[in-house]
Amino acid sequence: MTDIGPAQPLGDVAVRTIAMPADANANGDIFGGWLMSQMDLGGSIVARGTAHCRVTTVAVDGMAFLRPVNVGDVVTCYARLRTVGRTSMKIDVEVWVQRYADTALLRVTEGTFTYVAIDHHGKPQPVRR
Repeated sequence: MTDIGPAQPLGDVAVRTIAMPADANANGDIFGGWLMSQMDLGGSIVARGTAHCRVTTVAVDGMAFLRPVNVGDVVTCYARLRTVGRTSMKIDVEVWVQRYADTALLRVTEGTFTYVAIDHHGKPQPVRR
């Protein structure tokens, strides 16, 4: 498989976990939905830290699964702020894995998540910068 992406992760570590058997499909690969939820958690940490309030996910753009995640892989989500609008933020999230008993990092997926800053009533509010 050709991977023309970066040789090293971009952004800061937002989430690190281990892929477990309960997160796998019948083939032993980790569900894409589980991986996407980890990315959403990582992106929301950056968005919440930027907005200093509650945030909600409103869109996911450009998701690309490059290779499978295996049970036992150490999964790390790297996130970085791309843009800030009046009420929204775009966060780039990359996922890299370290296979069992290997030191190499492999990029497995990436995506751009859009979050909106919300008040206690769930209404959009300006991002506090």
